[in-house]
Amino acid sequence: MSHHSSQVSADLIWEVTRNQNAFLVKRAQSGGIRFSRDPMNLTNIHSRKHAGYTNNKAVGVSEGTGKSKGVVLTTKKVKSAQQPGSGSIVVPLSGQKSTRKTYKTIASNVAKSGYRADLRADAVARASAIRKSQTPKKPVPEAKLRGLKAKKAAAEKDE
Repeated sequence: MSHHSSQVSADLIWEVTRNQNAFLVKRAQSGGIRFSRDPMNLTNIHSRKHAGYTNNKAVGVSEGTGKSKGVVLTTKKVKSAQQPGSGSIVVPLSGQKSTRKTYKTIASNVAKSGYRADLRADAVARASAIRKSQTPKKPVPEAKLRGLKAKKAAAEKDE
């Protein structure tokens, strides 16, 4: 899908593939809403703006693998549309790095140098959700008894 000639515009590719492609998810139960499984789609919304396989400049944020987990930022190279194997830049951001530094790195890679400033907020939001899912959950404390139940438990304890 991502391999296309420089002679074909991204708009034409979108018009041809928007109703049928490998990433499209159609749900009739939800009122006909359409989602996308494209790894270069930050919001998972099936739209021209967010479609990573058609845009020359696309951004993807995914969960890292390995011991430190973290986040992986993937951007498409504009000049190597004819070489899908080497057509992306992968930047792993480890879980050891603070979340502020992770977000700053993502924001600077996405928005600065004129890449895709319109996707900055979506990329940081996706990274935030991934980092939040990686934090260990604290156990829920036992509920304290109040009112009559507390008095009754205290009376039973004294007996």
